[in-house]
Amino acid sequence: MAPAEQLHESVEGLTITSLLRRNARQFAERPALTTGIGPDAGTLSWSQLRAEVAALTRGLGVLGLSRGDRMLIAMSKRAEHWIAELAAVHVGALPCSTYDTLSTEQIGAVARHSAAAVLVLEGGEQLRRWRPVLDGLPNLRAVVVLDWDAAPADDPRFVGYTAVRGAVPPDDAGFEELTDAVTTDQPLTLAYTSGTTGDPKGVVLSHRNVIHECLMQDQLVGVPDHPRSVAYLPLAHIAERVLGIYMPICNAGHVTICPQPDQLLPTLLTVRPHGFFGVPRVWEKLAAGLRAKLAALPEEQSEAMARAQDTALQVYRLRSDGKDIPEELAESLEQLDAKVLLPVRAAIGLDECRRAFSGAAPIPTGVLEILASVGLSVYEVWGLSETTGAATVSTPEAFALGSVGRPGPGIEVKEVDDGELLVRGPVVFAGYLQADGRVEAATDAEGWLPTGDVGTVDSRGFVTITDRKKEIIITDGGKNIAPTRIESLLRAHSLVAHAVAIGDRRRYVTALLVLDEEAAPLWARANGIADASDLETLARHPEVLAALDQAVSEANAVLSRAEQVKKHRVLAGPWTPETGELTPKLSLRRRAIDEAHAATIESMYV
Repeated sequence: MAPAEQLHESVEGLTITSLLRRNARQFAERPALTTGIGPDAGTLSWSQLRAEVAALTRGLGVLGLSRGDRMLIAMSKRAEHWIAELAAVHVGALPCSTYDTLSTEQIGAVARHSAAAVLVLEGGEQLRRWRPVLDGLPNLRAVVVLDWDAAPADDPRFVGYTAVRGAVPPDDAGFEELTDAVTTDQPLTLAYTSGTTGDPKGVVLSHRNVIHECLMQDQLVGVPDHPRSVAYLPLAHIAERVLGIYMPICNAGHVTICPQPDQLLPTLLTVRPHGFFGVPRVWEKLAAGLRAKLAALPEEQSEAMARAQDTALQVYRLRSDGKDIPEELAESLEQLDAKVLLPVRAAIGLDECRRAFSGAAPIPTGVLEILASVGLSVYEVWGLSETTGAATVSTPEAFALGSVGRPGPGIEVKEVDDGELLVRGPVVFAGYLQADGRVEAATDAEGWLPTGDVGTVDSRGFVTITDRKKEIIITDGGKNIAPTRIESLLRAHSLVAHAVAIGDRRRYVTALLVLDEEAAPLWARANGIADASDLETLARHPEVLAALDQAVSEANAVLSRAEQVKKHRVLAGPWTPETGELTPKLSLRRRAIDEAHAATIESMYV
């Protein structure tokens, strides 16, 4: 049976609710969800997790939440977030996690568009930002608050999470009926896009979409039974929803929640996950840290490390080109990896990682090669919220440096005349939620979804993304230029956290270069610069400017004349979702950058 047919057959009839029941019965005492690390960590087994979901499901029913309703969740990464999500699924409602970086204005837009019947808020911080919009939500029936002490005493719409959870005595038969009532093609979740190029849209995904995506990943790159993983990205991010919530249900895995970004490394060291997904910024930071540590090795260790890295990189490049690995080279790498490279990966908690992926934005190939040189092969995937995450996947057996892999089983990708890529297959979403509650399909009559991404499909089936269709720069001379190619080359320098190519309807291309708040001070200290920790000082320092002048020159050397950066400016940063230049998934908000840095941009065109 072909992989696509096998996968289709495996998905048929499955739902997230039935898989949760399977886990609670077959793997009752196995760990499902752990919060934090160390002596204060708490763990729910699969049977305990489902019991908590059942209790909250009954309480949400008392609040009037029912099939087809929408429920918004605004809370940090904690067990109750998972429980609330899955409880809404059991009553047939559409849960939606919101980014905690949303402004009150953005919160109002999402809440009104979703016509949410129930909100689940964590505590005082969420209440501060959400309360101003509540009176403008005519469909709102209740606001469930985890931290009841933070809730207003004079508003009958508010109810405590604990009270909802304990509102109804156990009813096993009723809960099993709800579990059985869910169907494979029923809507499962609602995810609002991050608004990289416009207003967020409400993406509705079905159980079939999500389960196909999860089983596809397991089919393409195998992991051990009951794999360990770490959930650290926002749960509003499609990648974390799939990898942190749904995939562990599909493969009965064990998720450890990392509530705070600064706890990621200690969490990785404790968990030693079998799989790890990072947006490019995460991998770039990891590569910068590895580069700094390796540069500080004593000479004797440094020479051995260099030999091992060179060997690993040779093998990686041969695999990327689809060539056979000479037996002698493979044996040499196996020996060097065990003695030299494995301890490096162990030092960052990724020594048991079988599935390391990067997605959501382009990643510089130089970063991939740094990671590959220590035996950590990171494979690019590509997709959208509308394709339930990855539509194409790179695997150890089939990848090409700079590409995002091949379409997964049952998925098709094709180019159209203007270079835009279209996707068709079981991961393509049901449609966009409309303000009146309808779900409107976004595919054509043959099922093809326009992705908005421009790219190519080569003779081997590998897909390469060149840019977002809406982000293509068209100079006043009529040249079409892909900014992400330029930006990727500029970001290859360790000083640069973010690069923005500018030039739409202008005479030439310019760039903003934002210093890396972690790597730039390390670079400065290594180069003997005083005040190395002050980014504002570094952004004006002659040695930093000279290094970035050289980085721009090196990028220009491989760019066409029309693509070359004629002028650039160095900014201190940092840029974050809170400062407005980045989306919650750390992609560039180009419109916001143009507005916030208009004066700096204009200074390059005088």
